[in-house]
Amino acid sequence: MSDRFGARDLFREASAGIDARPGRLFLTILGTVLGIASVVVTVGLAQTAAGQIARRFDAVAATQALASPATTRTADGSQRATQSLPWDADSRAARLNGIEAAGLIATVDIGEATVTAVPVNDPSAPETSAPVVLAGSAGLLDAVRGHLVTGRFFDTGHDQRGDRVVVLGARAAERLGVSRVDRQPSVFIGDRAYTVIGIIDGMQRRTDLLDALLLPDGTARQDFALAAPEELHLRIAVGAGPLVADQVPIALAPNNPEVVSMQVPAGGSAVGSEVQADISTIFLALGGVALLIGGLGIANVTLLSVMERVGEIGLRRALGARRRDIASQFMIESATVGLLGGMVGAALGVASVVAVSAAQSWTPILDIWVVLGAAAGGGVIGLLAGIYPALKAASVEPIAALRGGV
Repeated sequence: MSDRFGARDLFREASAGIDARPGRLFLTILGTVLGIASVVVTVGLAQTAAGQIARRFDAVAATQALASPATTRTADGSQRATQSLPWDADSRAARLNGIEAAGLIATVDIGEATVTAVPVNDPSAPETSAPVVLAGSAGLLDAVRGHLVTGRFFDTGHDQRGDRVVVLGARAAERLGVSRVDRQPSVFIGDRAYTVIGIIDGMQRRTDLLDALLLPDGTARQDFALAAPEELHLRIAVGAGPLVADQVPIALAPNNPEVVSMQVPAGGSAVGSEVQADISTIFLALGGVALLIGGLGIANVTLLSVMERVGEIGLRRALGARRRDIASQFMIESATVGLLGGMVGAALGVASVVAVSAAQSWTPILDIWVVLGAAAGGGVIGLLAGIYPALKAASVEPIAALRGGV
C-alpha cells in the first residue's frame, strides 16, 4: 500500500489543488507578495540610501587621505621628520587598490627673493602680500579635487625637464594681475621668469593653494634645491581608508613602514549607518506585519481547503494514502503558494528599488542574497503556515469523511 501514493502523485495532487481556484490563489499570495516586497524594498532602499548619503556627506572627507613623514620629538622639544618621502611616492601609491589620484606637495624656500608680476621692482607700487611658493607633482590637482579656471596644469614632462612654468591659485592670480594665460604671461621669483600656464580653483582640502604659486617638483629641485616632498595627498574610494592606511606605508617604505604617518577617514559613515538603521527599523516592521498577514492568509485558505475537501481526503485514505501522505500534500501546497508569493514579492521589490532610484537619479544597491533569501523566505512562511492545516487534514478518518463529517 505504501507505493500507491508516491512522490510524483504527491506533487501532482498538490499542483491540482493549487490550480483549482486561481482567484483564491491570487488573494492568498497577495499578503505574502506585499510582505516580501516590503522587506526587499526596505533593505534595498536602506542600502541605496546609505550609499547616497556616503556620497553626499562624505564626498570630500571620506575620499581624502594624507601621507607624511612620521616625526619624533628632539631634545629641544621640536618635531623632526624621521625619514623623507621618496620622490616617486605618488606613482607608487597610484598603483594601489582604492587610490584614485595621488599628488606630492612641498613648501619651496625662495630665500630673500620676492614674487612679482613685473621684472622691475617699483617702489611706488602698493605693497601686496606675496603668494607662497609650493612645489607639486602632476597628479596634485586631481588629488585635492581642484579644477582649472583657465589654461592647464603641469605634467610629468614639465617635472622631468625642470621647465620654468607655474600654475597660480585663483587668489594669487588676482593679486598678481594675471587673468588669462593665452598670451603666456610670466611671473618672477627673484630675477627668474616663470611662464604661467594655468590658474586653478576649488581645492576643497587645501584651500591654501588658492593663494599659492605652484612649481613642478623637478623645477623646484633644480632652481631651489628642494630636498624632499612634505606630503602625499591621496584621493581614495569611499570606504577604502583602512586598506589605504595598511598599504601605503609599506609601498613608500617597505623596510620600515613606521616612518610614514597616515591620516585616513574611517571605513564607514556614521550618519549613513544611523539613517540606514532608522529606515530599516520602520520598513522592516511594516514588512513583518505584512508577512504575518500573508502567513495567516495562507493558513486560513489552506485550512478552508482541507474542510472543503474532506470527502476527497477520506476517499484517498480509503484507497491507501497514509496520514503523512495527506499531510505532505497540504504542506507542499502551502509551501508552493508561499514560494510563489516570495518570488513575485522579491521581483516586485527589486523593481520598486530600481524605479525609486531611477526617479531620484541614484545608483540602486541591493545584495543579490537579499533577493534570493526573500524569495526563499516566502516558501518558509508558506511551509510554517501549512503545518496546522496539514495536521488537521491528516487527522481525518476515512469512514467519518465518507459519511460527510469533518
